Amino acid sequence: MAAPAPSISPRMGGPDKPGHDGLRVALLSGPALAAVLFCGEATAGAWPAEAGETLAILKYERSGADAAFEADGSRAAMPQRSDESVSLYVERGLTERLTLQASAGWTRGEDVFVSYEGRGPIELGLRYAAFRTDRSVVSLYLGAALAGEGRNAGYAAPGAGETDLEARLLAGRSAALLGRPAFVEVQLARLDRSGLPDETRLDLTLGVEPSPRWLLLAQTYAGQADDGASVAAWIKLEVSAVRRFGDWRLQAGWRQSLAGRSSPAEGGPVFALWRAF
Repeated sequence: MAAPAPSISPRMGGPDKPGHDGLRVALLSGPALAAVLFCGEATAGAWPAEAGETLAILKYERSGADAAFEADGSRAAMPQRSDESVSLYVERGLTERLTLQASAGWTRGEDVFVSYEGRGPIELGLRYAAFRTDRSVVSLYLGAALAGEGRNAGYAAPGAGETDLEARLLAGRSAALLGRPAFVEVQLARLDRSGLPDETRLDLTLGVEPSPRWLLLAQTYAGQADDGASVAAWIKLEVSAVRRFGDWRLQAGWRQSLAGRSSPAEGGPVFALWRAF
């Protein structure tokens, strides 16, 4: 699958910039960031970008697999495969409620049957904050994507897929965990895919800021394809840490398949560099 876009939540601002209820704005991903992530489970997070502000995230992701989940959920060996991508995600606040987001990238990979290299998916969409308080937000995302030349779904061959239409409901809430700023987020999405089975996705995120310069993230990406008798499904866990350097952020983490059906049992590193303007 394509990498999840960055998932973005109550965001870390600059050194003197408070976030919701005194929380610094914490950027996630993702992402989907993402996302994420040879599954395109996650789109940007529930919190809107400030009007006139731009965020750019450059991300590198790599995954490898030598096993797959069978149709009954059992795990079996398979020939080694690898996929990697470099992507650029950009979002800009148009109004206090409306955010424009876009992403594009380059991808390559190989398995025992084929190797590929070329343009990754191109995505464009709008995110609208329908409800917002000091601690909570509910948003709606509508977007479209043009399939890339690599894997547009982890369970499909490279190059399969044409265009996607996506509707996503996002809800987030900031709070405190053990006395430290934290947030939780839930995203539910439905994808109408051309050239691939339609999909339903559920993404969950927990973010905790143990110190002013560090953010720890745990994200789960789950989904299922409408694929008749052989239904592809997946559950992946990503854990990462984000370090702030002034207006820059550096993220490093690992994404791993936990369970699935008719999909690869893959895992690999995720690195990202964030910059707000």
